[in-house]
Amino acid sequence: MTIGSFGGGLLAGIAGGLTATSFGALLLYRRLLRSERRARQAERLAELGTLTGGLAHELKNPLSTIQLNLQLLQEDLPVDNPGNARLVNRLQLVHRETSRLRDILDDFLKYAGRMEVERHPVDLNLLVEEMVDFFTPQAQLNRVQMRWRPAAEPVIVPVDAKLIKQAVLNLVLNAVQAMPEKSEQNNELILAAYRQDQEAIIEVIDTAGGMPPEQVQRIFDAYYSTKKSGTGLGLAMARRIVEEHGGRITITSEVGKGSDFQIHLPI
Repeated sequence: MTIGSFGGGLLAGIAGGLTATSFGALLLYRRLLRSERRARQAERLAELGTLTGGLAHELKNPLSTIQLNLQLLQEDLPVDNPGNARLVNRLQLVHRETSRLRDILDDFLKYAGRMEVERHPVDLNLLVEEMVDFFTPQAQLNRVQMRWRPAAEPVIVPVDAKLIKQAVLNLVLNAVQAMPEKSEQNNELILAAYRQDQEAIIEVIDTAGGMPPEQVQRIFDAYYSTKKSGTGLGLAMARRIVEEHGGRITITSEVGKGSDFQIHLPI
C-alpha cells in the first residue's frame, strides 16, 4: 500500500466517521425538538384544562341557584288554577334544560379533571362478572340479553378497579343505547375477559347494527355523539381511563351486524 492510498483511506475514514457523528447528532437534535414541543403542548393543555375546569365550577353555582328558584316558582303557582298550566309547563321545560346543562358540566369536569389511578392486582374475570350482574336488570328493561364469557384462568392485572369498571360501563351503556328498540331479532350484549400474549383484554360485543367507517374514526372524539340525548363524553372518558393505565381501546364494526370493542391492558 502506498502512502498516498493510505492517506486517502485515512481521510475517507475520518470523513465517514464525521458524517456518521453528524447524522447521529442531527437525529438527537430532532428528538430533543420533538420532546420540547410535546412538553410545551402538555403544559398548554394542562393550563387549558385548569382554566376550563374553573369556568365549569363557576357556571355550576349560578345554575344551582336558577334550578332552586325555578322549583320555588313552581311551588308558588296554584295547581288548581287552569290559567297557570302554560306557565307551569314552561317552568318545567326550563328546569329540565338547566338540569341537562348541569349534567353536561359534571361530565366535562370528570373528563377534563386530573385522574388519580390507584393500581392494585385485580382479576378481570371477577370485575367483568360483577359488571354483568350489576347491569343485567337494566339490560332486560331495554330488551337486551347479556352474555358472559369468562376466561378459564384468572386474569390478574394491576389496575384501578373503580376506573376500569367505569370504562366498561360506558362501553356497555353506549352499546345498549345503540340497540334498536323494536327488532325482530334478540338484541345481545356479550362481555368477555381473557389474556392474549402480554395483554389482558376486556371485550364488549353488541348486535346494535354496526357503524360505517367514518363514524368509527370519530367514535372516541370528545362531544361526538349520534344520539340526541348523548353528551359525547362517555366513550372519550372510557378511552382516557384506559390510556391512563397505559392501554388502548380498539373497535371492529360491521354495518348490519354489530361492533366489537376491546380494552387492551398491559399485564
